[in-house]
Amino acid sequence: MQTPIFQIDAFTNTLFGGNPAAVMPLQRWLPDSLLQAIAGENNLSETAFLVATPELDDADFHIRWFTPTAEVPLCGHATLASAWVVFNKLDWPHNIVRFQSKSGPLAVSQKPDGWLELDFPNLAFERCPTPALITEALPGSPDEAFFVPNDTNYMVVLESEAEVRSAVPDIRKLAQLGNQGLIVTAEGEHCDFVSRYFAPGVGIDEDPVTGSIHSMLTPYWAERLGKTCLQARQLSARGGELRCELKGERVAIAGQAAFFLEGSVQLP
Repeated sequence: MQTPIFQIDAFTNTLFGGNPAAVMPLQRWLPDSLLQAIAGENNLSETAFLVATPELDDADFHIRWFTPTAEVPLCGHATLASAWVVFNKLDWPHNIVRFQSKSGPLAVSQKPDGWLELDFPNLAFERCPTPALITEALPGSPDEAFFVPNDTNYMVVLESEAEVRSAVPDIRKLAQLGNQGLIVTAEGEHCDFVSRYFAPGVGIDEDPVTGSIHSMLTPYWAERLGKTCLQARQLSARGGELRCELKGERVAIAGQAAFFLEGSVQLP
């Protein structure tokens, strides 16, 4: 069985920037073990799988996301990449596509300037003492952290963009957090806020650009800076730019995409 595959660089308009994601439209769902094996073979931070849902009135596709080692409940860059594939490779006649996911309904719309805007949930977060593992992995971390129960992430807020950029956490220690990742963030010098994201427990030492964490970063920085529209940058080696807007219980996260690869996978 031959199955199409696409690779898209998300949250960038420059090839080899942003975050690469594999996107695989399927005729039907394959066994979870096979989906996980494909994602491991792709060896990208995320592989998104899509199945059309013509039987549903409120969704066009069902979407699932896999890292090389685990399925995750929410992923921004692979959703944006999937929308790009739907709009540009699947003869989609509309300027919005609706996905059903483990995190509920997600929509992506094409904006007049070519950016793609994700409609994501506003993820609640809780203040907590910084776990000892994080303090050991990233010396100098503040005493207080934030936990995102619906996305299994911790966040620490550093003093400056320079601290975020120069952070070198101990990846082996962070891996002991299991499926919980670490966001580090600070106010930006040339944008509203910057971040980096580490999730070695699910096979991602550092994610180049992570749309889903902005479901928590946006409400945090909107409250702190007193504004609802924010410009963000993720400071990985590849880098990425995002436009974020707090919309009550939802968060709009917009980015661009660059097309890299189209082919087919031979499955048993």
